[in-house]
Amino acid sequence: MKFISLQDNLKKGISVVSHVTSKNINLPILNNILIKAKDNNIELLATNLEIGISHTVRGKIEKEGEFTVDSKIINDYISLLPSEKVSIEKKEEELVVECSNYKTKIKGESAKEFPLLPTINKNNYLTVSIDEFKKALSQVVFAVSSSEARIELAGILFSFENNHLTLVATDSYRLAEKQAKINKFNKTDDFSEDKIIVPARTIQEVLRAVSNLNDDLGSTEKEITIYLSENQIMFSFDSTEIISRLISGQYPDYKQIIPQKSETKVIVNRQEFVRAIKASAIFSKSGINDIHLLVDIKKNELVVSSISGQTGESVINLTGDISGKDNDITLNFRYLLDGLNNINTEKINLRIVNNNTPCLVRGDKEESYLYIVMPIRQ
Repeated sequence: MKFISLQDNLKKGISVVSHVTSKNINLPILNNILIKAKDNNIELLATNLEIGISHTVRGKIEKEGEFTVDSKIINDYISLLPSEKVSIEKKEEELVVECSNYKTKIKGESAKEFPLLPTINKNNYLTVSIDEFKKALSQVVFAVSSSEARIELAGILFSFENNHLTLVATDSYRLAEKQAKINKFNKTDDFSEDKIIVPARTIQEVLRAVSNLNDDLGSTEKEITIYLSENQIMFSFDSTEIISRLISGQYPDYKQIIPQKSETKVIVNRQEFVRAIKASAIFSKSGINDIHLLVDIKKNELVVSSISGQTGESVINLTGDISGKDNDITLNFRYLLDGLNNINTEKINLRIVNNNTPCLVRGDKEESYLYIVMPIRQ
């Protein structure tokens, strides 16, 4: 195997695939990247047996072949090379890398031991704007459960209906839902699902890869294609393919806990609200992270407060567009801030029922995203 490619291209491609490599005592080759030079393509592949990533790099192939090398070593070394042409050649059980005045030999292993990446039927797919999809993922992924106790909550629900892709994540303490427009949807009879659960780790890899490559996408490559099968999903964009298993299980009927009516509606400036929450959070009880929201209809005020026997107390009065009944609710300030930090509108719309029902948070006049936080019961 021998080929020549630009350092920038190699650096980017190796960085994209190397994140899924894992230290595996039983199968140490999973810590390697597979490099394949074939059919005028230089392909970089990595897998941890749950997620597989491949990225195609442009370059000139002088001799076809394949070889695997330690992902960290080649990633660290290639990133330090000058931004020039890099020559890579397999000689016996080593990879010889030359660039300008740099030359090194990296020991590796035969590609025969490297596990095959699964393939997926490409008959069922949908396309979404890559910018919209990236934003949608980032607005929900933070709410995924970090516990494996309920495996279905350790992933993001993808739901397909009415030309919209709905993404949902919850850890049972808060929930985020975001809708993105589907540009094209092709579904055959062999795929009957309208809901699937994608592991959070997969979503994090997709977000990382999209963030790395998005700046270089041409005007014709502003979409991401998502291929679907009964137990696998693949994300394809800009010479990168990420394939992953799906989580089997039944996602909870989350719509039941979204309040359909509210007793109190509050519209306040987002930045002022965030500042008030952060100030009150200083005096919240350690480990509970509680802040209290009190709505006073007569004074047209939202009072954000907290009190701690050890540190003191805070009371901040905010004015806004307030309607309904006097009300109050106690929330975890960290969860509340997580939602507010993913809303970009100038004003925030809060819907409160009572201190036993989830509080609904939306950007004012922004219908495609909602966030709910469970109250802290006193």
